[in-house]
Amino acid sequence: MKEELECQNNDFKYFMQDTGSLYFGARYNYAELLEHEMVSFKMKSIIEHYILKDTQPDTTLESQFYYMTPEQFCCRTYMQLKARVKVCILMEKKSLFGKKKLVYQDKVIPLKDFVQMNLAQKKKYGVKIQEIIISKLAMMAFSV
Repeated sequence: MKEELECQNNDFKYFMQDTGSLYFGARYNYAELLEHEMVSFKMKSIIEHYILKDTQPDTTLESQFYYMTPEQFCCRTYMQLKARVKVCILMEKKSLFGKKKLVYQDKVIPLKDFVQMNLAQKKKYGVKIQEIIISKLAMMAFSV
């Protein structure tokens, strides 16, 4: 049972990158990102100097982004990094015969639009945060 819970907890703990973006699994907390050897020095510096100003190191990306408001300093920092949030959201879908049913669908939403959703809307749509995507170009232009 404990191994199964540990496996589920690690499902969204990953770091990937391609030519244009960095992808962070939403279950990482900031302390784990700072220790991860594949995360770039610049990203670690941004986390240390800007994000951790109003955030605890044991905060997961998932909870940080779920409760984020546009007024927070970390939100403005992530907006400068052109962050996007990959979510699984409950949507109404019509079947072939016109019958409606609710299904979860993956969407990538710009952070600006995501923080405009209030907490009640996020709960109504069953929002599950899976991944945080950061632009490498925006990170390159970001001065630490």
